[in-house]
Amino acid sequence: MKCRSRLLIARRTVPFFGLPPPKFHHHQHFTTNVSPFNLDQTSQFHAYPLRFLGSQRFSGNTQKIWFLSSPGFGRSVALSRHIFESRVVPTVRDFSTSVETRVNDAKFEKILVQNGINVKPLVVERIDKDEGIAGEADARVEVASNDKDVKKEDLEGVNGISVTESGDKRKQSEIEKEAWRLLENAVVMYCGSPVGTVAANDPGDKQPLNYDQVFIRDFVPSALAFLFRGEGEVVRNFLLHTLQLQSWERTVDCYSPGQGLMPASFKVRSVPLDDNKFEEVLDPDFGESAIGRVAPVDSGLWWIILLRAYGKITGDYTLQERVDVQTGIKLIMNLCLSDGFDMFPSLLVTDGSCMIDRRMGIHGHPLEIQALFYSALRCSREMLDVNDGSQNLVRAINNRLSALSFHIREYYWVDMKKINEIYRYKTEEYSMDATNKFNIYPEQIPSWLMDWIPEEGGYLIGNLQPAHMDFRFFTLGNLWSIVSSLGTPKQNGAILNLIEAKWDDIIGHMPLKICYPALEYEEWRIITGSDPKNTPWSYHNGGSWPTLLWQFTLACIKMGRIELAQKAVALAEKRLQIDRWPEYYDTPTGKFIGKQSRLYQTWTIAGFLTSKMLIEKPELASLLFLEEDYDLLEICVCGLSKGGRKKCSRGAAKSQILV
Repeated sequence: MKCRSRLLIARRTVPFFGLPPPKFHHHQHFTTNVSPFNLDQTSQFHAYPLRFLGSQRFSGNTQKIWFLSSPGFGRSVALSRHIFESRVVPTVRDFSTSVETRVNDAKFEKILVQNGINVKPLVVERIDKDEGIAGEADARVEVASNDKDVKKEDLEGVNGISVTESGDKRKQSEIEKEAWRLLENAVVMYCGSPVGTVAANDPGDKQPLNYDQVFIRDFVPSALAFLFRGEGEVVRNFLLHTLQLQSWERTVDCYSPGQGLMPASFKVRSVPLDDNKFEEVLDPDFGESAIGRVAPVDSGLWWIILLRAYGKITGDYTLQERVDVQTGIKLIMNLCLSDGFDMFPSLLVTDGSCMIDRRMGIHGHPLEIQALFYSALRCSREMLDVNDGSQNLVRAINNRLSALSFHIREYYWVDMKKINEIYRYKTEEYSMDATNKFNIYPEQIPSWLMDWIPEEGGYLIGNLQPAHMDFRFFTLGNLWSIVSSLGTPKQNGAILNLIEAKWDDIIGHMPLKICYPALEYEEWRIITGSDPKNTPWSYHNGGSWPTLLWQFTLACIKMGRIELAQKAVALAEKRLQIDRWPEYYDTPTGKFIGKQSRLYQTWTIAGFLTSKMLIEKPELASLLFLEEDYDLLEICVCGLSKGGRKKCSRGAAKSQILV
């Protein structure tokens, strides 16, 4: 196989490299007639980043382009033979706390391309200095002709926290040695460099479906395990290559990904050329091949979270300061912050758009997405360089952070006191002073909840919509609310109190239940559509997922409850190796391996390893979780003070924190 380091990117219209004209450029002179650029030699230039990245070196100054037919919806495909990488000069790392109600419409630069590859760095002529997408007005971007991989000795964490070297201090157990071997065997290579890990690597699986692909969501625990061991190359490559696959094309085509969307997964494929030669290409999946054809809302959020973690753990912030990476962050944020018909500050998504990727009745505003959204907003605000092109976006992020935190803490939280209030709700209240703002009917409180919720605990419900509260306990959303400080300190502690009090229900024989309780009987038939995989207490319908261990461990360390994590990890350690690292477990207590569970599931392996390393070095957790941001409580964005309307209860929200 002859590796040419190129991408396979599906688009309906491909003016150049599958990208719209006003994006990025290559430092080359193009002789092909497909280039839409104006080759104006007298224009004023400003430097801008390169869209295609990679570690392959150039041997010449020519570029060849192929356009192939794509099997997906008749799109055309642009294939780039050469890929190279750019660097940017670090800029100010700060953010604004001012408030503005919305982001300006995204505008793009006018790209002007000059001569061949060996010319001086190009410059981009700005059309509008106050845009939502562009980078620095005068940033100089140099081609990294001799860029080197990040070395292990360079991966040193911040605040004096060092990463763990393999084999140091403590002797690894046999299960840890096997886990590392399996994780290393799951690494996917692209043109000689590691770019991620496959979802599952079961040698006995004759029908891997899409488990042989690299998923953004699934790779996160693998990335953390490698980073904690001082190996950052695969994570850096993953972040850059998935950035290349991000959709940058504005479209209204219902069969094309929206601008800024990250793929759910990608696969390295071999494309035949002439003379019996092959080339490797990256083939992304934006949901076209997924069951139900649902776009992955959480992929971009996880990408931002991992990008921040990479910088925190390695101390290498040059990656997030690159202009192309900054642009990728802005595109994701603009996509999530775009105006719509919804009035809530929470993110409106369809069923199956997150880890629970099948129909489970989470359509609307599921907690998991809100917690990841909140975390991604905070990570983005921390990483974005504030300039004329980003200040409006940063203001909008501050607005949404303030409103979202208040909304979730006030309306998603339930404990004994809150349930008793809902039990006595009046309905059909039509006024600004209504207590029952979402017209929740008390009869919606399920009978199981009355006796299940403990006196000293509470949790954030799974979903909130008009006249509907989903009272199920969703583990990932609650754990990530702790990690990101979406919940108040008091609420975060109460969530762990509930897990401890209901240990047999949520932890059982194998941590951790993805949601509790399962949908059963007629409710299962109506809500899931009689899903044969989501039968009661299986898969996403009350199944137990060992990959959630690392997030549980992180939440416990943050709240000073590491003993709970140690107990859960020890429980999993007894069975995971014997059971061949299953994807999930079935039954109400997680006693049996899932009926359709893949074995040697990579994120099960990586979640266990990451949990072990966090327990061994709890100080590493501080590089991943977010502390409470008290400044957010000072920002009121609801606008209720205008026009004679009452002010919001921002003071009440602040008082919750100080308890």
